[in-house]
Amino acid sequence: MQKRDLTPYTGVEFTGVTIDDLRRPEVFDDLVDSLHRRDLVVVRGVDLTPEQQIELAARIGNPVPFVLKDWRHPEFDEILVSSNERKNDKPLGISRVGNFWHQDSSFNERPPEYTMLHGVNVPQDCGHTLFASACDVYDRLPDEWRTKLEGRIGLHTLSKQQRIGPEHVGLSIAEMRTLVTRQYPPVEHPVIRRDGFTGRNYVYAAREYMDSVAGFDPNDNAAFFDLVDTLVQDPAHVYTHRWTPRDLLVWKTATTYHVATELPPGVSRTVHRVSIAAA
Repeated sequence: MQKRDLTPYTGVEFTGVTIDDLRRPEVFDDLVDSLHRRDLVVVRGVDLTPEQQIELAARIGNPVPFVLKDWRHPEFDEILVSSNERKNDKPLGISRVGNFWHQDSSFNERPPEYTMLHGVNVPQDCGHTLFASACDVYDRLPDEWRTKLEGRIGLHTLSKQQRIGPEHVGLSIAEMRTLVTRQYPPVEHPVIRRDGFTGRNYVYAAREYMDSVAGFDPNDNAAFFDLVDTLVQDPAHVYTHRWTPRDLLVWKTATTYHVATELPPGVSRTVHRVSIAAA
């Protein structure tokens, strides 16, 4: 087994690890410690059945069935199938998930603390996943913005990214937004938070999962979101995960920004996702 830091800002990579290795307490404890210190863990090329993925997730915390019931694994509610493939002329899973920079499920009052992805069928030359550290984003905030954001509350919402479903057919845009707001009312989270494992401050805010910062006028909100986008997307501070078959990724949802990049037409991809609440 080998281990290395992926960037100065986030991520630890493990190679030469099997499911039997991960069942060893000393190896798994090392993985969890790396996750808590560095926000993102990559285990290269580990063969896992769906049951084994859930087993590993349950050792970190409590696997949480994903909110989108239609795209859960047919045998395991804990697994969301993200896929653009089809079988018997039916989609295997939900396609185009997370193709914008975000922190997972911040629109929930208490988002699951971890996300686990297993690359079931992944291309190696496209469809990469990009990651950035929310702690690093805070470290690069200009002093005037740190002062301006102190004690501020962000209003998080799903309304910008809610998928159109059968219940929305025939509604006007205004009516659909009203329905989504009623189904997923905005929730409040501090914009600046402190990580319980490292003690570092981090920014908890992403344009696509937020309405606004309470008390900011439209100009301040636009300037804030533009600043966050610039800091998060700085190529010098982004880790690009180029998938290889059967990679296993685990990250802390609050301190990790990420985005799934687009796939070219005709390229298939399937990953299994488990959301994990802290025990």
